[in-house]
Amino acid sequence: MSIIKINAITVPAGSGDELAKRFAARAGAVDNQDGFEGFELLQPTDERTTWLVVTRWRDEESFEAWQKSRAFAKGHGQEAGEAPAQKPVGIASELWSYKVAGGSAGNAG
Repeated sequence: MSIIKINAITVPAGSGDELAKRFAARAGAVDNQDGFEGFELLQPTDERTTWLVVTRWRDEESFEAWQKSRAFAKGHGQEAGEAPAQKPVGIASELWSYKVAGGSAGNAG
């Protein structure tokens, strides 16, 4: 059963486009990570300034292995001995963890 990790990133008003640009520049960076099933960056459609990064993983172990990987450190400006390439856009973030408890496939046709 998949697990879902949601990183809720709060950005200053007017900074969302920069966040989206940075995610676009790293598109596909996690695609080959064992256990990774998918990713979406959700932009608020109201006055909120919290964006959601929604990822799906095969299991908790896959997610934890990615967090400990060099690819994660590089993508998040945390490689040892290196200064961050850019100042972070977010002013706060919170990681939420979920598992699928029900749902529907819908009718896309």
